[in-house]
Amino acid sequence: MDEPQRYSLALPPRLADQLARELTLALAAVWLACVLALAWYVSHIVHHNFDQEMIDSGHRLLEVAVHQLEQEDHSREGVQRPHVASQPGDEAEDLVYQLQDGRGNVLLRTQAAPVAAFSVPMREGFYEREGWRIYVVAHPRQPLFLMLADPMVERSEALQRALLALGSVMVVMLALMGWALRVTARRRLRVLRDMQLQLSERGGSNLEPLDLDAMPRELWRLGRGINHLMQRLSHALQVERSMAANAAHELRTPLAVATLRLQTALDRGVDNADVRAAHEALERLSQRTEKLLQLSRAASGSALAQDDVRLDTLASMVASEFWQQDESTQLRLDVVLPEQPCGPVAGDVDTLAIALRNLVENALRYSDGSEVLLEVCDSHTVQVRDEGPGMDAVALGTARERHVRHVDDLRLPQGAVRELASPGYGLGLSIVSMIVAQHGGSLQLQSPPPGSSSGLLARIQLPGRDPSADSDAPA
Repeated sequence: MDEPQRYSLALPPRLADQLARELTLALAAVWLACVLALAWYVSHIVHHNFDQEMIDSGHRLLEVAVHQLEQEDHSREGVQRPHVASQPGDEAEDLVYQLQDGRGNVLLRTQAAPVAAFSVPMREGFYEREGWRIYVVAHPRQPLFLMLADPMVERSEALQRALLALGSVMVVMLALMGWALRVTARRRLRVLRDMQLQLSERGGSNLEPLDLDAMPRELWRLGRGINHLMQRLSHALQVERSMAANAAHELRTPLAVATLRLQTALDRGVDNADVRAAHEALERLSQRTEKLLQLSRAASGSALAQDDVRLDTLASMVASEFWQQDESTQLRLDVVLPEQPCGPVAGDVDTLAIALRNLVENALRYSDGSEVLLEVCDSHTVQVRDEGPGMDAVALGTARERHVRHVDDLRLPQGAVRELASPGYGLGLSIVSMIVAQHGGSLQLQSPPPGSSSGLLARIQLPGRDPSADSDAPA
């Protein structure tokens, strides 16, 4: 036997959240590519700006350095070169350059420049040596060369600061855009929730078409298909109910005539096993026909009245019907009524009597001859209790389904209020459940009942009467 399928209780993720997450990831990938391209462009711009600044500074500093070298030579004759340039201003410590002659000797340098000469060619241009970016400027008239150096670490730090600021802005904007996409997706997909709410209101008694006015084109097409499906389903249900009602109605008279003739034959002394079996089969068929008529009426729900129904009076009436049918039923069926008269509930007395009659009939039939108790607890609650074998959890879970039976080979216990291991069609509780639901009440099944080791308890609880319904009544 295959194992039953297990369903997770966790709800699946929202479509809006999935859509927003995928769009955000796709946007992040595109944005990352843009950031990498922008980082390359920023790096190019940073190096270009630094180089342009070195070119401008180098040409300006060349004449200044040559002039200062001449002054140092005149004022400090005999002092060993290179001279240390003295430059005013706050940027003197950051300025790195050397003034060399044609043989590579350092004639003048700044305080931040190394003592050893930069080993670069004696021609104009940019060179990189040992972490320095060096720009060489040649003097137009003298064999002098200015080596202006810029540490590469400064460029790296400047580039890192620019990329950090850019990346921070990108991350913040991406987070804001992800949030905006999520909110927008949820708002735009709210129509799905509206459609789901409309579908949750549909059922066997309500197959009205969905409202598609506010639906986008894709959902509109889906909703139109659902409406067509519900239209066909409504037509099929109407055909099924009409066929069952008509067939049952047409069979009532022939079955009654055939049963009467067989009963007459038995009463006249025709003691034949086949005749007796045929009589019993016709009685069962008559009962099934009556069930089909009850089911058709309960399924339609169109003729339900809203009269004042008192459950104690209803229970007494149903019990009297069973007491009149069989003497043994008088000994097995007991009725318990509350001490105070019950107040009225709004309902259809005929259909409520059908529901209560089905519960009592099944309890008498399938409780193995035990006592059946019909009890009115209060103005809104009535229950039927027996001490039969009862039902297990699996049978209780499917007890309200139509045309469901459990037989002995399934190893399920036989129980009351349930047509088990019999030629029945499993309509009893389906009829009861449908009638109670149409009255806005609930049907509760317990096996075993509280305080017992076996048996089954079926409780019908109806809602209280709306006080506003009596406000218009004449005093």
